[in-house]
Amino acid sequence: MNDVLTQCPVCREQLEITRLHCGHCETTIDGRFSFGRLNALNREQLAFVELFLRSEGKINRVVAELNSKYPHVRSQLTDVIETMGYKVGDPEPEPVSAAQKQAILKQVANGELSADQAAVLLTS
Repeated sequence: MNDVLTQCPVCREQLEITRLHCGHCETTIDGRFSFGRLNALNREQLAFVELFLRSEGKINRVVAELNSKYPHVRSQLTDVIETMGYKVGDPEPEPVSAAQKQAILKQVANGELSADQAAVLLTS
C-alpha cells in the first residue's frame, strides 16, 4: 500500500480527501475530510516521532538511539512540533552530565558552593 499524497504533484498545493471507501463492504462516503496534523510531517519527521514514542518521550533515550547530541534531538522535536502547527515553549534545560555533577559535588566539598546552590545546579 502506498503512502497518502498530501500535496498536489502538479501545483504543490494541499490536497483534500473527498472520498472514503471500504473495500470489504463497498461503502463509499463522500465529503471533505482532514488529513490531521501528523500528515504535515515528512518521512524523516514521522520516523523521529515513531522513535520518540517508542522511547516513551524520553529525549535521552532518543539521543542514545540516534547516537546524537541532546541539542540536535531537541531541535528535531521542536521542528516536528512547529510543523504540526503548535507553538513551542521554552526548551527543557540540557540534562546535567555525570562530569558536571562530579564538578558540582567537588565544589561543595571544597566549600565553593553551598548545598542549596548545588541542589539548584543539579536540578536545572
